[in-house]
Amino acid sequence: MVVGEGRVLLGVIGRPHGVKGLVRVQSFTADPCAIADYGPLADEAGRRFALRVVMRGAMPVCAIEGVADRSAAARLTGTRLYADRAQLPALEDPDMFYCADLIGLMAEDEGGRLVGRVVAVEDYGAGTFLELATEDGSLAVPFTRASVPVVDLARGRLVVIPPTEVVVPPAAAGEWERAA
Repeated sequence: MVVGEGRVLLGVIGRPHGVKGLVRVQSFTADPCAIADYGPLADEAGRRFALRVVMRGAMPVCAIEGVADRSAAARLTGTRLYADRAQLPALEDPDMFYCADLIGLMAEDEGGRLVGRVVAVEDYGAGTFLELATEDGSLAVPFTRASVPVVDLARGRLVVIPPTEVVVPPAAAGEWERAA
């Protein structure tokens, strides 16, 4: 869901809709049609896209400024749309956070032993999981309350209890750097 510091994935341009340059957009915002409310969004290369929702729904149909025909719309299929973290509204509840806020947190087990560092938050449709960089490679942990009971943004850490099906690398013989 996240690429680069301070950028949050809000949606992905889907297939064209009709012949006048409209596209379906898979939106990751709470209200799928709110994706156009964040102002112009950018792709990985920094190209900016101003969206306008023309058909509401779970996968809204949008007009994109400067895209006037089906061929131009088709070339954008699969384009990921990002907002700067600063564009997102502040959260009123201190226990709430954006998934982007988890990137870089240190992951510890219940005993305080370092497991790794959060490098990505992913969701391929079967549920959200955290990808941790560990000393021995990487580890995917389901992002559920059972597997991640503590998220402490102020201290830059979270606690992970991987399901028994997940094999956690043994404690490192050397020091695993806590630097993010």
